[in-house]
Amino acid sequence: MRPNLLNPLFAAITTLTGVGPRLEKIYRRLFGRDQEPRVIDLLFHLPTGAIDRRARPKLRDVVPDTVVTVAVTVDRHRPSPPNRPRAPYQVYASDETGDLILTFFNARRDYLEKLLPVGARVYASGTVGLYDHMLQMVHPDRVVGEADLAQLPLVEPVYPLTEGLSLNQVRKAVDAALTRLPQLPEWQDPAWVARERFPIFADALHTLHRPAEPTDLDPEGPAWSRLAYDEFLAGQLALALVRAHLRRPAGRVTAGTGQLRKKLIAALPYSLTRSQTRAVADIVADLAKPERMLRLLQGDVGSGKTVVALMTAAAVIEAGRQAALMAPTELLARQHFHTIAPLAAAAGIDVAILTGRERGRERSDILEKLERGDIHVLVGTHALFQDDVAFRDLALAVVDEQHRFGVHQRLALAKKGEAVDVLVMTATPIPRTLVLTYFGDMDVSELREKPAGRQPIDTRTVPLDRLDEMGAAVGRALAEGRRVYWVCPLVEESENSDLAAAEDRFAALKQHFGAVVDLVHGRMKGADKDGAMERFAAGETRLLVATTVIEVGVDVPEATVMVIEHAERFGLAQLHQLRGRIGRGSERSTCLLLYKQPLGETAKARLNIMRETEDGFRIAEEDLKLRGEGDVLGTRQSGMPGFEVARIDVHGKLIGPARDDAMLILTRDPTLTSERGQALRHLLYLFKRDEAVRLIRAG
Repeated sequence: MRPNLLNPLFAAITTLTGVGPRLEKIYRRLFGRDQEPRVIDLLFHLPTGAIDRRARPKLRDVVPDTVVTVAVTVDRHRPSPPNRPRAPYQVYASDETGDLILTFFNARRDYLEKLLPVGARVYASGTVGLYDHMLQMVHPDRVVGEADLAQLPLVEPVYPLTEGLSLNQVRKAVDAALTRLPQLPEWQDPAWVARERFPIFADALHTLHRPAEPTDLDPEGPAWSRLAYDEFLAGQLALALVRAHLRRPAGRVTAGTGQLRKKLIAALPYSLTRSQTRAVADIVADLAKPERMLRLLQGDVGSGKTVVALMTAAAVIEAGRQAALMAPTELLARQHFHTIAPLAAAAGIDVAILTGRERGRERSDILEKLERGDIHVLVGTHALFQDDVAFRDLALAVVDEQHRFGVHQRLALAKKGEAVDVLVMTATPIPRTLVLTYFGDMDVSELREKPAGRQPIDTRTVPLDRLDEMGAAVGRALAEGRRVYWVCPLVEESENSDLAAAEDRFAALKQHFGAVVDLVHGRMKGADKDGAMERFAAGETRLLVATTVIEVGVDVPEATVMVIEHAERFGLAQLHQLRGRIGRGSERSTCLLLYKQPLGETAKARLNIMRETEDGFRIAEEDLKLRGEGDVLGTRQSGMPGFEVARIDVHGKLIGPARDDAMLILTRDPTLTSERGQALRHLLYLFKRDEAVRLIRAG
């Protein structure tokens, strides 16, 4: 149960004065949420800057194009002529040093005569410009009389907006939300708060939404840093609770004989890299311990994670137990299955696949064999969680691209057996700070080398106005029998526009090159998608036009050319993932990044890094510097939690202390029942980590 003290903050945003159903819809869009926005969502919607209205010059001292607040007397009104309603309505005003015209468009005369009565002394605040050598303020932000001057906020926050929402509406709603803030118990360590000079939670929010100085809004300042640390602490505490929950049942020792692993190594067409050998050894050592394993295996595109997963599975199969490998999409699950099946067959390991496509008799057969223990490794999508999927003795769950699965799904798979060991894989190398943020204090194995025989990829940047030359270059590659990917741009968040771009490009290339051209995109049915991929893999088609659906896990060693249209619209991690679809065989490969001029600074830096390096770990670090955590992990595509208030680039140094604090708390108070523990439960709810509170209750 959520503490009663928090209920006012979790009330619907429509309970605030002035926020009706129409605005509620707009706030959903602003916050990027499907569910009803709450008061707390508004309080965590922090300003991006401030307007400083403290400058109070006389008119002769006004610097044009600056924001000022001036005290003037209203001299006369000059309404728009009746036959020219679009002409501006002008109000002439002055002080003892000069004149000012206040200009309004589409204005109501009665309203302006009431707001600015002739002879009255008023305070007008806004940006002053120079027109025909006269000072003018077009649509002042604020106009108040002497009596209301004290109410004029001198430093006003500026918020991110969306169409249909004005700054004033957000400010009024935030002011109403601030009145709902209760005095909450302090959940941070008092010595840490004193050392960092942090304000209390409620004061931090007041400072940011009602700044006295523009510097109050500095993300590195005490108010914002306090909230960022709170968010990190909530995240680290939740991860530590999940981990404790997974580890709480004592593990089972699984010691394999090594026989199957020897057969697998003999069946491999190449020898394992040093880091693959080390990762397998670390994982096998974990399996032999009495605690449950929770390990992250991260490796670059094509570094051989699937083979490590199969070697790990072999270790538990040697001990007479079973393994499951779960991928976020059917395409990726089938890719793993195709990689694993021939190697497994050579070692006498029985592998099956289970996705939404296996139905009826076929599905029943798989489930029967699984329960009998005849299937050693089951590969699949979230279909593996379903209640009727029962293993005889599941020992190992391998979860690929785990940031695409929620806590509940990971726990559901781990519950399919007794004390299941968990290996998490990601093909996006993740900087250390982000490993801590999203995975907590997991053991980490990194695959740093590429398998032997991989050729470096020649990466070039080409302006889009040379598109015709690209067409000719692709034509030459096809004439040489090579296979080519042509990836179409991300337009915005909308999949429709991505799809339109891909379909248009497909039509143009098909007209030019004929039947060798095919199309694959995310809206296709699974079977159609697989069909397009299979035709390309078999060489029946040789130019595949695609959206980013091919970003992860597609393996066609014969593909040697990658064209990425509008490369400037992609994040670094995504460009790196896409480029990793080529260079998987022994032939030289080329990646062509087409961009539209002129390039912004960030886009230019991204494309330069792509030209300089193929090291995914370096690319991930650079991406973090350039874009913040969201895009390093592809949160938009994957539904991984971004941060509400913390900014990794600014506050990343606070993650370590937050993790240490969380560990210490749970060592002393694993059920959060002490005074500080109870306060921390408030924190977990505030930052929507209540799943972790439910884990405490579940014991």
